[in-house]
Amino acid sequence: MSSRRNGARNIRGPQSALTDFLAANNISAAQIRTDYDRRRQQTAQDATNAGEGPSNATPEQDDDEALAAAAQAEEDEKKTKKRKRTEEDAIDKIKKAKSSKGGSKAKGKKGKKGDPDDDDDDDADFDGDDLGMYKKSRPAPGQFEHCDICNKRFTVTPYSKEGPDGGLLCTPCGKELKKDLKKEQRATTKAVGTGRKRRKVESEKLDGIAVGGAKSLSQLCIQKVAQHHDDIEELGDLPQSVLERLSEIFSKKRVMKSKTLPLFLRPDLDSVIVHDAAYLEEEDYRQMFAVVPNLRKLVLSNACQLKDGAIDYMLERCHNVRHIQLYAANLINEGMWHRLFREAGARLEVLKLTWLDAAFEDLVVRDLVQYCPNLERLKLKLCRRLGQDAVVTISDLPALKHLSLQISQDVSTETLVNLVQKRGSGLQTLSLEKFLDADDSLLEAIHDNCTQLSKLRLCENDTYTDAGFTSLFTEWNNTPLSFVDFNSTRDVDNNNPTGPEDAIGLASSGFRALMAHSGETLRHLDISSCRHIELPAFMDVFNGAENYPALEYINISFCNRADTSVVAGIFKSCPALKQLVAFGCFDVQDVVVPRNVALIGVPRAQDAIEQFGVGIGVEEAISRMVEMAA
Repeated sequence: MSSRRNGARNIRGPQSALTDFLAANNISAAQIRTDYDRRRQQTAQDATNAGEGPSNATPEQDDDEALAAAAQAEEDEKKTKKRKRTEEDAIDKIKKAKSSKGGSKAKGKKGKKGDPDDDDDDDADFDGDDLGMYKKSRPAPGQFEHCDICNKRFTVTPYSKEGPDGGLLCTPCGKELKKDLKKEQRATTKAVGTGRKRRKVESEKLDGIAVGGAKSLSQLCIQKVAQHHDDIEELGDLPQSVLERLSEIFSKKRVMKSKTLPLFLRPDLDSVIVHDAAYLEEEDYRQMFAVVPNLRKLVLSNACQLKDGAIDYMLERCHNVRHIQLYAANLINEGMWHRLFREAGARLEVLKLTWLDAAFEDLVVRDLVQYCPNLERLKLKLCRRLGQDAVVTISDLPALKHLSLQISQDVSTETLVNLVQKRGSGLQTLSLEKFLDADDSLLEAIHDNCTQLSKLRLCENDTYTDAGFTSLFTEWNNTPLSFVDFNSTRDVDNNNPTGPEDAIGLASSGFRALMAHSGETLRHLDISSCRHIELPAFMDVFNGAENYPALEYINISFCNRADTSVVAGIFKSCPALKQLVAFGCFDVQDVVVPRNVALIGVPRAQDAIEQFGVGIGVEEAISRMVEMAA
């Protein structure tokens, strides 16, 4: 047994990094343990002696112990001061190293072989830092290392930072270095002007919101007011247009609350416009009607807390209401809708209701038609309980001039045709969205009965045919349109992406007929997703020779036949153009955009927009695009 034990003592295996470190520095673990036990026993013995009675030490011994304690305290204070000076010197060293880092890098760069300054003397140019083989390897995590700046001993981790001289840094020095680097990066970003502000300006420029040049004094004041809205007590006698603009900005920034609402209420006003009333309570609505008794126009979006009590108070206080526009006012009961139309319907001229769910149904529309004989503008969109009976009832409104409908339930084509036949002769604007069953008979009814339309929206339908649109605009006695929206009128059969032989929706023939009829007065044109319009039709309409002087907005998104030549023709044929939207037109590239025109949705044209979008005109943009194509 003894021989085996003695033999086992000679067996050596792998050792840890700590064991190697202790052996290299002649440190014995057993000696450390012995010293620790001795100090602990001494401490216990001193405590026992102190508890047994007065000490037998002489006064001279007490003086010696007091002097020793004072000396120890003085030595500890010196160590603390030295440590603080070391940390301050380390921080200064970090800053100096970073400030000279750029210069040292420039000095350390060696010229290419063959340069005039190149010296053949290798010994003169030799630098040990230039050779990677002489560079000290990074210590592994878990080992001990001395900080490259403060020389403090620390444990290496995978996140230890590298110092300016190539060594590693302790955690405090690493944090200080990272903090200073961030400050330098922010200063550099601010100097070159590539921050968030510049990106926002460019984004607004592409969206057609921002224009070149300095902002007006009115714009600067409005922005400053919106920025410091919490510190404003009143806005004074600002005109109604400025108040409406401020209301839009407050709503966009979601700061239209009970505290800021009184800024927009004055007894001399006749309108209250809040585009985001989500934070307002029922008492805030009562305050509106109490402060503005001569209310004529009421616009409330996201009116989720508008209830029967507020409408009852409005009927008592405000007797001149002519215009009501509500969005998501779903807490008004059915009985209050009936009362509103019966008591205030004779004065109403404009009614716009959107996203009503539970309490607005066909019977309410019947009261609306019966008690609102002077109603000229009606908009009902996404009112869930309205159906075909409501459309039939609306056709009996005698003074109707502007009609906009989007009904969630199915409505037959015969009902829509009957509506157009009864009211079409007096209509000036007509918007029918997402009536999926409507067909060419509705287009024919519009052609035969509507003669005063300036705005026509027929969108999201896969039943209208190109022949129907062609017939609509051929020999139509209606005045030329200024607003056209035929988006998403196309065939949606995924098994036949090119569409049937007889094109569904607005296609080449209908597009040519539309522009021939209304091109001279058209200001707004939306034909997005009309994917059956072919390239020759675009080239015939926007060929540069034809001129559309009033056209300001065009949306040709997902008309995949449109290419760069079409965009160039649009720029040349539309001198008043402000926005061109072309999402999904992947053949549009290398576009040079004229000044004051926002091209949206063409990522390949971004470089041209950055370079030329501010300073050149239409003719120069066209010539440059021709040069690129050549």
